[in-house]
Amino acid sequence: MTSEVQPAPLSRILKVDEIKDGASGEIVATPAEMDAIAGLLDLVRLEGLTLDCRFTHGGSGRLRLTGRLKADVTQTCVVSLDPVEARIDVPLEVEFWPETLLATAESSAELPGSVLVLDGLEPIVCGRIDLGAVAYETLATALDPYPKREGVSFDWSQGEPNQAQEGQSGPFAALAALKRGERQA
Repeated sequence: MTSEVQPAPLSRILKVDEIKDGASGEIVATPAEMDAIAGLLDLVRLEGLTLDCRFTHGGSGRLRLTGRLKADVTQTCVVSLDPVEARIDVPLEVEFWPETLLATAESSAELPGSVLVLDGLEPIVCGRIDLGAVAYETLATALDPYPKREGVSFDWSQGEPNQAQEGQSGPFAALAALKRGERQA
């Protein structure tokens, strides 16, 4: 059985040694990349996906990225299935560490009394980083997991039950009868 590796929907690979300290830039997704991402994230529409970034070098070969991810998205309302538009504009901060340093930090984090937090750390693989993956993951986590059109709500009942209907059926009918002091056969 073989498994195919899906190509990344957005990839912008940079060589760390070519990034100057304090350098800044912008990643802009192409229409084809945005279509692929929209399909993967079950979006009706994705437009204007950009990542503004600034880099700072740290000790031991580390690289810090700060920036903002922006996009216009349309999701499907979980109640009415109508389109729900949203503007994504989120800050991000990521540290890239050489794989060897990251592996050492992970193993020391497993020691008792260790308080090293490894969230937000990405590996520098073969001297390269992928800003496309960072942009995709940031967008995926910034989306509303349960988008709702303004003014809609989900109501289980079709109307207010009257007292005669209440407790006569449903999973808690016997419980309601016991509460009222009735016995059911």
